[in-house]
Amino acid sequence: MALGMLLLTGCDSLKAFMSRDLEDEDFIIGQLYADEVVAETPVIARPVARNTTARGSNPLGLTYSAEDNMALYEAINSWLGVPYKYGGTDRNGIDCSAFVGAIYKEVYGITLNRTANDMTRNVNFIPRSQLREGDLVFFKNSNGKVSHVGIYLKDNLFAHSSTSNGVSVSSLENTYWKKHFYKAGRVKK
Repeated sequence: MALGMLLLTGCDSLKAFMSRDLEDEDFIIGQLYADEVVAETPVIARPVARNTTARGSNPLGLTYSAEDNMALYEAINSWLGVPYKYGGTDRNGIDCSAFVGAIYKEVYGITLNRTANDMTRNVNFIPRSQLREGDLVFFKNSNGKVSHVGIYLKDNLFAHSSTSNGVSVSSLENTYWKKHFYKAGRVKK
């Protein structure tokens, strides 16, 4: 036992971990999922100036058709750049599931479960090839657990709150997201 304690106290990373306030959730999550920080350049990371078009404003700077849900794009644009915060639920910092829940409540009037994993119970799974605007996309971490969720937009783009970029728009074709993609789901009405 003493040998184990001596070995443990000799480890610098363990000392650093144990010296931190264990209430510091961001630090703890960062240590547990250090390999999950995504090194990517998001497609859109900051709010886009609303250029006037024939249909009105142009949130996210994308090309839209008459069928696109502009309320969804406006709502997402208003959150772009908000930092990620584990357990966060407001514009001071928000995690992925709270972001998805806030958008769904605002745009569709639907209350979703709180965590990414629990949100899998709010959907009917669909093939990725059938994704449409507003569907949810789920990702698993290296431990094999559903740990991330985003809202599908169009053209393989999805909005989410990532640990590295906060609320942003990324591509499902990004190497990290492609590797960790789990399933797509359409919210039950």
